[in-house]
Amino acid sequence: MTERRRLDEAITATRQIERDLADTRELIELAEMEGDEALAEDGVAALKALAIKADTDKVAALLSGEADNNDTYIEVNSGAGGTESQDWASMLLRMYQRWAEKHGYKVELIDFNAGETAGIKNATLLVKGAQAYGWAKTESGVHRLVRISPYDSAARRHTSFASVWVYPQVDDDIEIEVKESDLKIDTYRASGAGGQHVNTTDSAIRITHIPTGVIVACQNERSQHKNRATAMKMLKARLYERELAIREAEAAKTEAAKTDIGWGHQIRSYVLQPYQLVKDLRTGVTSTSPGDVLDGDVDPFMAAALAQRVTGETVDVEDVD
Repeated sequence: MTERRRLDEAITATRQIERDLADTRELIELAEMEGDEALAEDGVAALKALAIKADTDKVAALLSGEADNNDTYIEVNSGAGGTESQDWASMLLRMYQRWAEKHGYKVELIDFNAGETAGIKNATLLVKGAQAYGWAKTESGVHRLVRISPYDSAARRHTSFASVWVYPQVDDDIEIEVKESDLKIDTYRASGAGGQHVNTTDSAIRITHIPTGVIVACQNERSQHKNRATAMKMLKARLYERELAIREAEAAKTEAAKTDIGWGHQIRSYVLQPYQLVKDLRTGVTSTSPGDVLDGDVDPFMAAALAQRVTGETVDVEDVD
């Protein structure tokens, strides 16, 4: 029924766009006949809005993967560079929070480790909503920031790196065998943003899956039992995503996205000074408004990467200085 409902919704949305397009064309023609420039401008603005909606619906049609309709985890890790990269990681975390809110998704902060001076060392979001994983899955990779550092008294330009990993939440009814003997479970004292709601007991949980080296952590609950349950769900999700990646690699004869992630393999560069530009190094998509992108306007980059994954087309893109 889920697939049928998805197709029905896609058909309904397409027909609605066709009706809106016809109405808008009539509006513009009427405005031109009457010489009403303001009305004509409204019509042009409506056409632009329809184009954006059509692009969004086109992306939705691409989301037919096995886990695309699942909720998703978005994990952000700072790179080398201390405060600079930790501040950059916190900017990325906020970007994905704002992106999710714009889509009407529910966002939960599952894990958070504050930076030494500012920002974060790493954090994990759980984004809940229709096609959350499908939309976000191409964001996995290394993200590069170039700016005049607010932490450098000499106001020099710095380059910072942070990595993002996106993986789907697994439904409880999907069976993934996890042997207790394969797990290393550590407890530690939770840390919180700004010193608020910090536990005084070792309630946080870190689980290492020894055969694969996968590590997950959770500290958002005060109960160690609840944190362990959430961490186990995260572990199953990571193992599930790993299996999906292996299947995709075998089917497409390409490496899964996770295996390509490494420092120096950035998928996108964000330049704030001396000029402003965001450039995706896989698709060539750019934006001259990094402020909007960092405020959650990431859909054009996601859409292009999703389309590229479907078509298999590649483009030669040079990184920015």
